[in-house]
Amino acid sequence: MRLYHVTLVGVNQLNAEKVLLTLALIAIVLAARYLLHYLLRIVRAFSWAQRFRFWGHQTINLVTAAFFIVALISIWVGPNAHLATVGGLVGAGVAFALQKFIIAIAGYVVILRGKTFSIGDRVIIGGVRGEVIALDFFQTTVLEMGQPPPIIDQADPAMWVMARQYTGRIVVVTNGIIFDEPVYNYSRDFPFLWEEIHVGIGYDDDYERAERILLEVARKHTIPIAEMTEQARRHLRHVYDLDPPSVEPRVYYEMTDNWVELSLRFIVPDRGIREIKDAMYRDILRAFRDAKISVASGTYDIVGFPPIRIDSMPAAPPEAQKRP
Repeated sequence: MRLYHVTLVGVNQLNAEKVLLTLALIAIVLAARYLLHYLLRIVRAFSWAQRFRFWGHQTINLVTAAFFIVALISIWVGPNAHLATVGGLVGAGVAFALQKFIIAIAGYVVILRGKTFSIGDRVIIGGVRGEVIALDFFQTTVLEMGQPPPIIDQADPAMWVMARQYTGRIVVVTNGIIFDEPVYNYSRDFPFLWEEIHVGIGYDDDYERAERILLEVARKHTIPIAEMTEQARRHLRHVYDLDPPSVEPRVYYEMTDNWVELSLRFIVPDRGIREIKDAMYRDILRAFRDAKISVASGTYDIVGFPPIRIDSMPAAPPEAQKRP
């Protein structure tokens, strides 16, 4: 092709038509993808449609991407070209230059096929704890949560929320991380967690009465949850042939140098844990106050002093009192 008496190497009418077709293809695919995603967003107001929207978005992404690749190959690979040779050369170059890119896409496929997690699940991925709010071909977006007090000091980056509640930070993690690090899912197949409350009771206090109070409070706040977990337990037995431990609250004793430590173990849903424990602590404090049970702590009472003797100074001799 000549432009102002200049011959453009490698550019002819056929290639120009292919470029125009490619641009038109890109515009059509983007427009169709945007329209389909917009139609899915219409059902956002319905809570039952969350899973449907998630899988709908992923299906749209996969179908449009596959259509674009096939159409692009059809435009640029002529009928006389050896498809295997062209594909091999192109594939080798792409695989070398875009290793991380390909690993991220492979991670995306594994996430969908292996049912690792989906939108709304609470996970730890790449060292980030939070709720999955978006997933695309290359990365997963997580709304970060805080850490419980025992591990908050070791958190990196630093945490300031001492519970599994949102910090406000949005973190993006590459999908390829699932091949290098484990993924912890808090809510997919068994959306419940075991929690513990530790209380120290003096050896002279009625720690058996304290145990009954702890169990009563736990049953008050976990009986509906225990009923809910039966369905989840049946699901675990059906999918993994796993029978989880009993969900009935229980108190464990431990003798220390200073007090009897009572550990209350109970089950809670994966959301709203801080609110449940707050209500339990309030009930425990009120019940302990009524039962005259004190909570042991690392304070000290001074119970006595050694005898103190004060000797008055003897009077100076008369001659020492005289001045020279």
